[in-house]
Amino acid sequence: MRFITILTAVAAIALACLPAVLSADEKPAEPTTKPAAGAATQPAPDRPFNGKDLDGWVTKRPGGDKGFWTFGSAKLNPDNPRELTVSPAGSELINAKGHGVDMYSKYLHGDAVIKLEVMVPRGSNSGIYVMGEYEIQVLDSYGRDQNPGKGDMGALYGAAPPTKPKYLKPGEWQTYEIHFRAPRFDAAGKKVGNAVFLKILLNGVTIHENVAMKGPTPGGVSRKEKPKGPLMFQGNHGAVAFRKIEIYPLPAAEKPDEKQAPAAPAAKPGA
Repeated sequence: MRFITILTAVAAIALACLPAVLSADEKPAEPTTKPAAGAATQPAPDRPFNGKDLDGWVTKRPGGDKGFWTFGSAKLNPDNPRELTVSPAGSELINAKGHGVDMYSKYLHGDAVIKLEVMVPRGSNSGIYVMGEYEIQVLDSYGRDQNPGKGDMGALYGAAPPTKPKYLKPGEWQTYEIHFRAPRFDAAGKKVGNAVFLKILLNGVTIHENVAMKGPTPGGVSRKEKPKGPLMFQGNHGAVAFRKIEIYPLPAAEKPDEKQAPAAPAAKPGA
């Protein structure tokens, strides 16, 4: 009897050491972090600037001279806020001095959403030429938020001033988001639709909507309209730095029927 009692005690201890089996009601719930069915994902952007050299970029100057364009990290010169200082550590595209040369990408785009950040020193002037032909102004316009003109930061140069912009101080990085539809051509190459800036945001504020361009801005790469073109940055005026340059496909919802916006007046020479 004593032997049976000992066996019973040993069996009870062994059972206590076995892992418990949960009932169906006790089992933990399945994770609920799966993406929703049909959720849209943003495509990876094209990056025409690799952040480490000027390969993939050419200038309008014969012989391949890059002027004052370089790469690294830029900030205001503490001794002269009208100038930039450049250090080699960094991945920004920089025109270190004024009166240099315009530079454009070998990469070509048509319809696109272009996102980038730009910084200028005090009083400086540059420009973003979408498709190499349609200029969005880059300028130190700090303090002119209430009454911006056709040459201020965010203006479609010579065509339309920005609406209610929010300008930042010289030396601060400002953001652009540009939704652009390229001009349309028929099978014979005849232009049948204007280029359209569907929307432009500056520092998160919409400053243009649905503005069509009758023709290219003076000072572009070729001054000719075509289905695709490069991204050009103006370097023949002032110092400027760019970073986080990304180009995305234009969403299909922004070009559903190819209707044209009213055209803005053609820009005057002198961009």
